[in-house]
Amino acid sequence: MKALVNTLASIVRRSPWGVLIGAFAVTAVLMGFLPQAEQSSGNEGFSPDSPEFLAGQIIGDRFDTSAVAPVQVVFTSDRGDVLTADSFRSYLAVQQAVLTSEVGQYLVEGQGGGIQGFFDPAALALQQQGLDPAGLSDADVKALYQAGLESLPPEVQGQLTLALSSKSTDLAVPNSTAGLMIVLIDSSRIPDDPDQVKLQAAQVDMQSKIAAIDTAGVDVKPFSFALLFSNQDEFAAEIGRLFGTAFLIIMLILGFVFWINPAGRMTRGRALRRSVADVGLAMLVIVLSILWMNGFGVLLGPKYLGVIGNFSEILQIIPILLIGLGVDYAIHLTSRYREELGEDDMDVVAAASRATKTVGIALVLATVTTGVGFLTNWFNPITAIKDFGVLATVGIGSAFVLMLTVVPSVRIILDRRAEGRGDLAVEAMGKSSERLLPKLMGQTSKLAEKIPVVMVILSLALGGLGAYGLTRLSTEFSFTDFLPEDSPLLSTFDVLVDEFGGGLGETTNVLIEGEVASSEVHNAMVQAWDNMSDTNMVLSFGPRAAAQSAVSVIAQLITPPDQGGSPEFFDPEFAAAVGGLGLNPDLTVAPGTNVTALYDAALAADPENMGRVVAKDEGGNYEYLNVAISTQAGESGAREIGDSLAEDFAPVSGVAGVAATPTNENIISFGVVDALQDSQSQSIAISLVAAMLLLVVNFWYAVRRPFLGVITIFPVVLVVLWVFGMMALTGISFNPVTAMIAAIAIGIGVPYTIHITHRYEEDRERFASENEAMRSTMTHTGGALAGSAFTTVAGFGILVTSSLKPFQQLGLVTAYAIGGALIAAVFVLPSLLILWDRWHRTRGTEGDVANVLHEMAESVHSNA
Repeated sequence: MKALVNTLASIVRRSPWGVLIGAFAVTAVLMGFLPQAEQSSGNEGFSPDSPEFLAGQIIGDRFDTSAVAPVQVVFTSDRGDVLTADSFRSYLAVQQAVLTSEVGQYLVEGQGGGIQGFFDPAALALQQQGLDPAGLSDADVKALYQAGLESLPPEVQGQLTLALSSKSTDLAVPNSTAGLMIVLIDSSRIPDDPDQVKLQAAQVDMQSKIAAIDTAGVDVKPFSFALLFSNQDEFAAEIGRLFGTAFLIIMLILGFVFWINPAGRMTRGRALRRSVADVGLAMLVIVLSILWMNGFGVLLGPKYLGVIGNFSEILQIIPILLIGLGVDYAIHLTSRYREELGEDDMDVVAAASRATKTVGIALVLATVTTGVGFLTNWFNPITAIKDFGVLATVGIGSAFVLMLTVVPSVRIILDRRAEGRGDLAVEAMGKSSERLLPKLMGQTSKLAEKIPVVMVILSLALGGLGAYGLTRLSTEFSFTDFLPEDSPLLSTFDVLVDEFGGGLGETTNVLIEGEVASSEVHNAMVQAWDNMSDTNMVLSFGPRAAAQSAVSVIAQLITPPDQGGSPEFFDPEFAAAVGGLGLNPDLTVAPGTNVTALYDAALAADPENMGRVVAKDEGGNYEYLNVAISTQAGESGAREIGDSLAEDFAPVSGVAGVAATPTNENIISFGVVDALQDSQSQSIAISLVAAMLLLVVNFWYAVRRPFLGVITIFPVVLVVLWVFGMMALTGISFNPVTAMIAAIAIGIGVPYTIHITHRYEEDRERFASENEAMRSTMTHTGGALAGSAFTTVAGFGILVTSSLKPFQQLGLVTAYAIGGALIAAVFVLPSLLILWDRWHRTRGTEGDVANVLHEMAESVHSNA
């Protein structure tokens, strides 16, 4: 570590211009990679490599499942009933708007058509009776609805009534508080649209056409996840506003922290210019470190090294960590440089070199310790959190290198000129300890001097409360959290959940893998289909569940129209041949039947539908089966539907060598929650233990006092517990965003405590007693820490004004983490160091401690 710091200091001393040219050249190269950065979408990155997630990936890769993209149009009325004349006319107008929009040319063709919904019975009766909808009354519409509904087969009636509110519908009147129209888009008909950009644009056009209709008191809102995430420009604008405001606040407060009280040649004007220059330099280096992190992130991503995945939303937290650390690094480095110039009467180059070597030792130790802690996330089952650990380490390393090279290089170039003119106002720079904040922090040392045991006991008690709070934290995750709380689409989504159990158009897939082309698996699938007929939240149209599988496709092919089959799907040639292929009337097959031949014949008869439910390997053997089930579970029922379908498909899973895995987006999201619950404590514990071991090894190697590592890391453990306690107290859940705040608590807390321990080492050698040494430490380093903490907390406090729930939580929990790190560093750690020092004195080893600290200080000063 010393060698690294000495090397950087030597390079800066010899060629400050070369350092700046090199830093900006690397920045330019890395910025060239930034346009190649890609954002992950949906559950990508957040999902652990769970069976459900892997099953979803296989289904997406191996089956033709992208044909239909549903859009749900929600109808509500301020009269509390949508089965009215005004609603009916609005329904018909919406149908026309859909047909004339860009979506109209891509609608599904065939049975049922591309627009289906709750008012179809009334529309059917209207057509049969040749009436004009303009003159209809509410009573007329209700009569039409009942007449049209009664004319339909029972299974179709059941399907259409599902498009009415499940909470408040009375078919006897009839009335209902909400209704659904389903627009089915055949995405395979949209040319050159692999990323579904054109599909999203078509849906947005349909949305605007519907919004232009005068619906006469009827609220009509389309909903799809493509629409939900279509306003990314608004999201980016809010992020830009929030972080821009945070930067401005940080710069203003940083200017206060860097302010030099005028003295001697340091006039107010020169003090202002100096402060502005130091603020600008600190923020420049922070921006450079963020650019480096993003550039390296692209190089480490899928397009190049493949170490991490695409950038996920959670990686937007890393700049906060880098700003927090950057501000901390800049304040300590600048403060020490000024101290060396003003108090020790050094020239500019010597002062910059001394500041780099003294503060640099603490910074490199903090950087390595924090980086190792973050890298332990490599073993986290959630990819986005693993990527967070890697990129956070890259960003922290970048901030360290840039702070220890660019800042002193610029200062040498600027101040050496003033020094050469005899115009460098060094007399004012050594008086930083006389300012309000350092004085205030210096006074806090009295608590460590007089009541250290009380301070430790109090901190432990608060830590215990925090540990209790950790056990009370709820773990929640929803992608709608990343949308503004005032988004109209979110309110539409809430109606879908409340009135329709999540809405229609939801599909839950069951992936069957193994030796699937066997009579045992085929017959087990028939049994599973029967099992689903009475499963809660599985839709049934007729006597069987609405599920598409190899069995259901075969059933469609062999059922003639006069027995309830569809003329569109019935294949008399295939129906005549299946008896010879071993198929029984009840759709089962005899033991030993060549199921491969049966599936091959069905695939030849209906390649489109069979292609959605069977997949072969390279050798032509059937490798996977897909069962696509119409469900109505939504987020709230995802866990139940997953468990229920697993039970329904138990006959399939019971076949040796065969697995059946239910999956959909919501089931996968619950997998994220489960993974977070399983890994939250483990990941934090591993990070803390790794950081502690590194500190223990460092202090053992440097001065044969390994317990200093334990003392230094212990307050950080308390910080993590305090953060969780505050989260529980203020009702903030544990989710992927707040999980990373614990990492920020570690990332900020470790450097804070290392600064205190490292400075105390130096001051203990300079002063006769531990009390004087701690007073000096808290005045100089404590003041710098307080300035760093107040700056970062005030800046990111603006996030609580965000309309995005995760960023509101981010603002609060960042304040908890950094505030807790400051409290631990200036109240808890000094008490522990004082007790440690006094304990050695009572054992008669005070001289040993003094020698230890003297050696540590000498090792730093000798290198300077």
